[in-house]
Amino acid sequence: MEMFLTIQIQTVLSTIFFLLYVITILGLILVIITENRNPLKTIPWVIVLLFIPGLGIVFYFFFGQDNRKQKVISRRTYKRIKKRPLQGGYKKDICLPPEKYNPLITLLESSNQAALLYGTKIKIYTTGEEKFNDLLDAIRNAKHHIHLQYYIFCDDKIGTEIKNALIAKAQEGVHVRVLYDDVGSWKVKSRFFKEMTEGGVEVHPFLKVVFPILTSKVNYRNHRKIVVIDGTVGFMGGMNIADRYINGMKWGKWRDSHFKFTGKGVHGLQAAFLVDWYVVTKILIDTPVYYPKTDVYTDNLMQIVSSGPTGLWRTLLQATIYAIANAKKYIYIQTPYFLPTEGLNQALQTAALAGIDVRLMLPNKSDTRLVNMASHSFIDEMEKAGVKVYLYKPGFLHAKLIVVDDELTIVGSANMDFRSFEHNFEVNAFVYQEEFARNMKQVFFDDMKECELLIASVWLKRPLKQRFIESFMRLFSPLF
Repeated sequence: MEMFLTIQIQTVLSTIFFLLYVITILGLILVIITENRNPLKTIPWVIVLLFIPGLGIVFYFFFGQDNRKQKVISRRTYKRIKKRPLQGGYKKDICLPPEKYNPLITLLESSNQAALLYGTKIKIYTTGEEKFNDLLDAIRNAKHHIHLQYYIFCDDKIGTEIKNALIAKAQEGVHVRVLYDDVGSWKVKSRFFKEMTEGGVEVHPFLKVVFPILTSKVNYRNHRKIVVIDGTVGFMGGMNIADRYINGMKWGKWRDSHFKFTGKGVHGLQAAFLVDWYVVTKILIDTPVYYPKTDVYTDNLMQIVSSGPTGLWRTLLQATIYAIANAKKYIYIQTPYFLPTEGLNQALQTAALAGIDVRLMLPNKSDTRLVNMASHSFIDEMEKAGVKVYLYKPGFLHAKLIVVDDELTIVGSANMDFRSFEHNFEVNAFVYQEEFARNMKQVFFDDMKECELLIASVWLKRPLKQRFIESFMRLFSPLF
C-alpha cells in the first residue's frame, strides 16, 4: 500500500512538472509571436525557460517583459511634458552646427526633442572629492531651487553631508526637490529620506517597488544623475552619491567622471529632471523662472539626450552607432560594462577594419563578476578586428566616455550595454566642440598610463576553460 501511494505521488509530481514544461513552451511561443523581439534577446530567455520551467516564468515576469510596448510611461504624456518645458525658454538656439553632424543633431531632435544649446561652460571632474566639494558649494549658494536626482543616494558620510545641506536650504525657503531610484537605493534606510521630508525637502522614489506586490518595474530603473541649481548651474555624469567615489574600495580606487555645466546646457538637464518629476508626482513645472536667461560662456554646442524604456526609438543606441559609423580618424571609449548589441558590435569592428583608430578601455576587475566575464567574451572579436583594448588596473573604471575625431564627445550616465540602451532611464550629453573633445581625449590618455594594453596573440591563448565560461555568460548578456 505504501509503495502504491509512493508511485501515485511520483506520477502526480511528474504530471505537474510536465504541465509546467508545456505551459512554459506555449508561453514562450506566444511571446515570440507577439513581441517580435530581437532573436539575440530571445535565445537567453529560451535557455532560462527550458532549463528552469516554472521558476523561469517568474524570472521572465519580473525581468523579461518588454514594457516599452506596455507603456510604463504613456508616450503621449512623455511628449507633452517634453514640449511644455520647451515653452519655458528651452528653445533651439540660432547657431551654426558642424555640418558633419547635422544628421546626428536632426536624429536627436526628431526622436528625443533634444534642442541644440549654445555657449555652455563645462568643468570636468575625475575625482569624487572635487566633484562633491563643488556640488556642496553650489547647493549652499542656491537662491531659488535645487533639483537633485541620483540612482544611488547613500546614507554614508558624504550622503549625510549633502542631506544636511539640502535641509538647510529648504529651511531658508529654497525649493528643494529630490528623486532617487527605489531599487538603486534599496540599502538606504527609509529614515534617511524621511529626515529630508521632515526638513522641508520634497523627496520621492522613482518607480517604487513595494513587496509583496512586486511588478516588472523592478527591471526598469532610473540611472540618471542630475543636479540643477537655479536653472543656471548643473551637474551630470557617472558618479552617484556615495563615499566610494572619494575613498575607493578595499581593492582599489573608484575611477569615474562627472561634469559641471554653467549656461544654456543646464536647461536640457532641467527638462530631463522635470519630466521625471511629473512622472512621479503628476505635477507639471514649466514656468519661465526655471529656465532663466543665461550668458554665453564658450562656442560650445550640445544636446542633452534622455532615454528609457518608453517611446518607439532606442535613441542613445542609434546615436552611438551613428557616431561610430561616421568617424574618420579615431574613436576612444571608456565604459565599465561592455555588453554591446549586435549593431554596436559590428559598427566598432567595421570602423577598426576600415583603419579607424578604435580604442576601448574597460576595468580589469569589475564590481560585478558575471558581467565582467560576459564582457571579456566580446574582446576576442574586437582584438581580431584591430580594436586596441586597455584594461584599467588600479581599481574599478566606472567612467562613461565616447570621443570622436576631436569633434564629438558623448558623456553621461549610460554604459555600453543592453541595460543602459534598452531598460534604464539614462541621460547623456552630446557635445560638439573641439576644445572639450581634446580635453576628454587627454583624460583618456591619462587613464591609459594606468592600463594594460591587451596583446591579441596572448589574449586569444587564455585557458580554454576561461574562454568557455566567458562565452557561456555571454549568452545571458541581454539579461544583465
